[in-house]
Order: sequence, then C-alpha cells, then structure tokens
Amino acid sequence: MSFQDFQGFGRFLRGMHPAMSPTTTLQGEHWRIGLITESLIRLEWSDSGDFEDRATLMAVDRAFLPSGAVDYTTGERDGMLVVETPALRLTYDRKPFSKEGLTIVVKGVPDSQFNTWHYGDDPKGNLGGTARTLDEADGAIPLGQGVISRDGWAVLDDSASNVFVTVDADGNLPDGVVAYGGIGVAPRDHRETDIYFFGYGRRYREAVHDFQKLSGPAPLLPRYALGNWWSRYYRYSEEEYLDLMDRFKREGIPFTTSVIDMDWHLVDDVDPKYGSGWTGYTWNPKLFPDPKRFLDGLHERGLRTTVNIHPRDGIRAFEKPYAKAAATVGVDAEAQEPVEFDLTNPKFVQVYFDMHHDLEADGIDFWWIDWQQGGVTRQPGLDPLWVLNHMHYCDSARDGRWPLTFSRFAGPGSQRYPVGFSGDTVITWKSLKFQPYFTSTASNIGYGWWSHDIGGHMFGYRDEELEARWYQLGAFSPINRLHSSCSPFSGKEPWNFHEPVRSAMVDVLRLRQALMPYLYTMNWRAAVDGDPIVEPMYWANPNLGESYEVPDEFRFGTELVVAPVVDPMDKASMRGKVDVWLSQGDWFDFFDGRRYAAADPAGRRLAVWRTIDRIPVFTKAGGIVPMQSDPLSDMTVNPRALDVVIFPGADGSFAMREDSGEFREVCADAAAAQESATAVTAMTWQWDDGRSPQFVIEAPTGNTSVVPERRDWTLIFRGVARSAMQVIVGGEAWDKDLVGTTMVDYDAETMSLSVKLYDVPSSARIQVLFPQGLALAESPVEADCERILFDAQMLYTTKEHAMAQISRYGVAAIPGLRTLEREQRNERDFFQSHMPESVIGALEEVLLRSLCPAVVRTTSRGF
Repeated sequence: MSFQDFQGFGRFLRGMHPAMSPTTTLQGEHWRIGLITESLIRLEWSDSGDFEDRATLMAVDRAFLPSGAVDYTTGERDGMLVVETPALRLTYDRKPFSKEGLTIVVKGVPDSQFNTWHYGDDPKGNLGGTARTLDEADGAIPLGQGVISRDGWAVLDDSASNVFVTVDADGNLPDGVVAYGGIGVAPRDHRETDIYFFGYGRRYREAVHDFQKLSGPAPLLPRYALGNWWSRYYRYSEEEYLDLMDRFKREGIPFTTSVIDMDWHLVDDVDPKYGSGWTGYTWNPKLFPDPKRFLDGLHERGLRTTVNIHPRDGIRAFEKPYAKAAATVGVDAEAQEPVEFDLTNPKFVQVYFDMHHDLEADGIDFWWIDWQQGGVTRQPGLDPLWVLNHMHYCDSARDGRWPLTFSRFAGPGSQRYPVGFSGDTVITWKSLKFQPYFTSTASNIGYGWWSHDIGGHMFGYRDEELEARWYQLGAFSPINRLHSSCSPFSGKEPWNFHEPVRSAMVDVLRLRQALMPYLYTMNWRAAVDGDPIVEPMYWANPNLGESYEVPDEFRFGTELVVAPVVDPMDKASMRGKVDVWLSQGDWFDFFDGRRYAAADPAGRRLAVWRTIDRIPVFTKAGGIVPMQSDPLSDMTVNPRALDVVIFPGADGSFAMREDSGEFREVCADAAAAQESATAVTAMTWQWDDGRSPQFVIEAPTGNTSVVPERRDWTLIFRGVARSAMQVIVGGEAWDKDLVGTTMVDYDAETMSLSVKLYDVPSSARIQVLFPQGLALAESPVEADCERILFDAQMLYTTKEHAMAQISRYGVAAIPGLRTLEREQRNERDFFQSHMPESVIGALEEVLLRSLCPAVVRTTSRGF
C-alpha cells in the first residue's frame, strides 16, 4: 500500500493486502508461520484452527513483497520444523507456543549473547518505542517497545487487536460494528496468538521501514503544520486573540497554526446537573459572539485553526447541537437525556460527525482530539482512542481536503493518524531533558510526528533560561507547538521574557519558519521512504557503541545533527554544556561554520558549550540545507527567495521537493503523485578536495508549475575562506567579475562566503565555480577563546594569564590552564581566583575541535 492510497483513505482497504502470500506461508492444523520478509515473521497459534486474514488495527498489509520473493528453506531436525532465511533460523515443535518449543536465532549480531529468541523472552535489549502520553510527567516515564533491539530482535503482540471489515455484497456491515465510510472495526471472531517477530539484527532503518509497510505509512502533512503553532489553555476573547496574533506579526514572530484550547466552548456557565464543563460543542458567546468572524480573521492573517474537544461525555442538553442529535439518536429531549458517546451506535456516529461538520463550516480546519478518559468501549477489546483517530482522520479527508488530526498515540500503527499530542508536561528541566530522547525513540515504532508542549504546560517554576532552551528544542522538533496553562504567569510570548532570552526565542521561531523548504522535503521523505524526521544517532551507526551513549542527541533529517541543551548553564562560563558524539568525518557548526574533526572510525566524543542564543547543531561535510530567505513570508506558497547553506569538505547532494499545497493535486493520484504533482530541484556539490569545487542547482523537474517563475537565490558557503567565484546561469556568465560587487559578501564571524542572485528564471541551471580553489577557513581560535574569557565570571587577572598562555602556546596551553589555580593562591579571594573547570572545558572545545583524536589524547596529557 502506497502512502497516497492511505492518505485519501477512500481507497484504504482496496490498497491493502492483508492476506499473507501462500507461497511464503507454512501451516499446520493449529499453527501458521508467515514469512513476510526474510526478517519479519508472523507466528499464529489457534486452538480452533481458524486464522486471521483480515487487516487488524495494527497490521494492514502482510504481503508487501512480490509473491515468492522471500528466500527460505525448510527442513526437519529431531522432530522439529526448521525454517531458515538469510537473516533467521527458526526451530519449532509444532505445539502450542512455548519457550522450549519455539526459538529463532538472528544472524549477524555476533557481539550479543542474547541474539537467540525463545518464545516469551524478556526483550531486555529493546531500544524502546513511545508512550500514550506525557500528561503530568516531570521527567522520564516508561516507554513501550519498538521494533529494533541491540540483540537483533523485537516482538509485537497483535493478538487482541480488532479487525477492519468492509460492507457485504448488499452494502451492509454486521450489527454492532463500529463503522465510518463503509469501513468497520469489529472484534475477531476467534481467539488466537498472533505475534510479529522482527529479526533485523542491527538493520534498524530497514526494520522501521518494514513495520510501516506492515502497519501503514505516515501520510504527508500539509505545509502549514510544519510551521510554528501558537497554543495556550487560556480564556481568550475574540478581540484578545486577534490582537495577540497582530502583535506577533508586528514583532516579526511568525506562526502558521492557531490552537484554541477548551475555553472556546461553554465551560464555567454549565449547570452542574449536566456534569462538568470539561467537554462541549457550543461556542462561548461571551468570548466569541461571532465564531465565523473570528475564524475568518485568523484565516485572513494566514493561520490555520484547530480547536480542542474532549468527546467522552457526549452531547448534553444545554448544547446548541443537542436538539438535532437527540432527534436522530432517539433520546428524550424533553427530559434532557444526554446523547451518550457511543461509537458502536451508527446513529451516534452520524450525529457526532454532522455536529463537527456544522462547526467546521464556520472555519475550523482540523480537530484537537484530547481523549483522556481511558480505553473502554461497548465493543470488546476496542480502544476508543484508536477509533476516534481512525474516524476523524478518514473524515478530515472528505471533499478533497488535506487530512489532519491532532490526537494522542493509540499504539503501534498510530503513525497513520498524525499529528501526535504528547500531553501536559510539567515545566521543569527534568521534563525538557526527557523530550529529545522521547522524540527520537518514538521513531523506533515509526511514530515521527510528535507535537510536545514546547515550554512545558503546568506547575513547575519560572526559569527564563529553561524556556529559551525549550524553544530551541522546539525549532528542531517534528512539530513546534508552544503551549502553556491558564496561569497568568506562564504565558510563552517572547516579550514576557528579559534579554537575551527574548531575542533567543524570537530568533529560533524565525529559524523554524525559515527551514520550511528543508522541513517540507523531509516531510516527503517520511511519507515516501518511511524515515521520520527525527531519528536516534544509532540508526546510522548501529555497530558503534558510542552512538547509543548520547540519548539527548539526534539526527534531524538528512543533513543536520542536533544536540539540544537540556541542563542549566554553568554560571562561571555563562554557557550550557552538551556531551556530543560525531561519527567519523568532518563536521561543521551549522551557525558559525567552525570545523570539528572526527578522524577515528569510532567517531568522536566531546563536550561542547553554547551561550543562550543557540544550541549545538552540526552539518557533515558536504551538507546542503535549503531555507527560505524571509521567515515572515506567506507559508502557504513556495517561497520566491531562497537561501541555500552549503558546507565544504566533501561531495553532497540535496533534492528539494515542492508541491501545490492542494491535496487533490498532490495525493489524489497514487501512481503519479511524485512525478506529476511535485517539483524536484536537484542541488549537487562537487568538492574536488577544494581544488576546483562546483555547486550546481538544476532546473526543477516534474510539476514545474508549482515553482515561482523567477527566484532570488542566496548561496552561502559556510566554513570557507575568502575566494573568487564564477557564476553561470543558463549557460551564460552571470557576472564576469563578482568579487568586490554587492552580490558577493564574506562574513568573517561565520566564515561564510555568499553570493546573491536576483530575479533568476527558475528554469535556468545555476553553476557556481571557484577557479582558484576554495579553502577551508582557518579556525579563529584566539578570537573564540577571548570571547569565552570575556564572558567568564571569574577574576580578571586569571583571564589575562589564561589568554596569555593561549596566545603563546595554542593548544599546548591546555595543561597550563589547570595550573592557574595554584599560581593564583596569593589572591585575596581564592574562590574567585581559580580557573573554573567549566571555563577550561569551553576553551578546550575551541582549542581541540579541529584536531584529530590522537592529538586530543596527547594534549590531555600535556606536551
């Protein structure tokens, strides 16, 4: 099933292949083994001898390889069935599953003593998945299982999952089946053990890809969902909310999505006889006397809107939609009998969605389904959150709309229903510290589009540094949604904070918006290839133990590695510290172009230190990152002006993908979507060891109508020295001598050589040549060390001694820095005279960053 088939959902079951291929299925009277791939095996035991061939809520496609494509052999040994593939060796006694009678050996994991799985084994090596919610979490919480493990195997139990059913020949569904749009969800009609064994060894990415083939891919998100979201649990009035959006615009703070929390509906004015005001579907006329006018006002400001619902308490008698719903369901309206929430009742499902459609007519774009009331329905084994996510996503795709929901994780397979709401976290450093790990680990179960309460939601304490660091994590999160509680003291507006925190917040919100071309390309990558935008470091380097030791660090798309600051800054150095691991090769700081060498095959561990204005973000040599020049421009259209940041040291390529933003055009035709609905602009960087490098932007291919006819380009070569360049556009020299003109600039602070090309036809091929070569920039060691010492909260004379040693000895000054404490003992205040360890650490980063590990080890001992 392609992601386009799933996206519209009208073709949902027709696009699936839930039955396993008979050529790769082994079966006895009570057991069945399905070889879905050489590493993915379905294991079933049924006392009745009946087996499940329908799609379940988790497993929708069990034959995604061509029939007979699995390479396997079968045999007998000591009365046991032996099945072997290039990846696995299964031994089974053909009896009810037991630890003694069912084992699978995973090949290719020689350094694990637990690569043999016995039925029922504890998955100690599992690298984790995600959890339903972070509600009230103050730090780490237990996580569910993912499909990857350091031991090479993982198991998902699907035995209790309900199944999808379709209408019969007469167009009917079985009685009591939860249904929407001709697709129903029903309990299984027999009991069986139904588990999936993932034996991919350390091929983590392949395991997650195949899990998404089995359970359904993550669909493409609309462009606006990748921008900044404003959310707050607060009693806004129409005027207050629109004024707030206008101030954001005046302050140059970009947003694309407005989230209206529960106070949009009646809350405090609900008579206690109806229950609490926690749920509701009637606009509060005191706050929003004209909902359509309010929503139109948001749309006019370029914002899409979602509103919060808590569906559990149904539709009560005071609600505006009540009379229509009561008449349809058949409850006693005169007695004010509530219309109970019951997704097993087709009439309720009808009135429930009719009510939402009526509300959408005023301008609601999608729904925030805030289900918090447990997992019980009147249908055995059916989680109401699963059904709500499924039905709302299906419904949101009607009439050619771009489908989107905002809801909680309901279990494996939930990646089909983005975006995820992770819940109400506590405002503490512990909460922030857990979120990078929580986000990246969710990719181990294919769940890539998490939206967290950036800044924290409730309780906790005010810490302006904490808020800045949370904003910075948000900019490199799948979805960046600011959120806070109704406390008058917890608003996340940047102007509520002091400098330099305020500027740090504004800058990173603009950065997020500027990254839209990169983000949207990664959105396509997630939908087509199955690669979530955030992934743990060990995905790319599964056999290096160091890659598992940096839980706060993650890859952000194909080009970036992010290591957010999740601990308070050190007061002496005025910097936050992060322990970073970089895989083998040269890396560059994304913001200032400083080079970090990691020559060892095992990569390099180092401590990095950053001031409040930014966090460590790295790009490997050869990296290419497209951005839009104006982060305040209209996010609903492809930008006319683009910045492309290019990093030296190696060859690189990037294929920027754009589309019309119209769902009917982008996803309606599954076969042609990538070719005819999108434009791909290929960028290549041929480094040639800096002798004669060349950067090329090809004319877009595919649906070029979605690309502006002419574009402004700013090409930024970061981490390089000054050099002459030649630009060729459409085969002709753009300017014979660019050096010294206003089109070329060199920024020494970020070591960035840039060229601006205005009003270039989009159909033209652009080449940037460096006829005299292009050298890596010399690291400004002394200037960077001087900046660290300038900021350091310590005795001036000690700073002077330290800077003198650095100027004289360079990297060899490191051992001497540690002796300054002894040399300064005659100072009046010893506790201010010593050289703080944190300042030494920050200086070491600068002095050692471009050196190979051998030099680093030698330097730590002194020369």
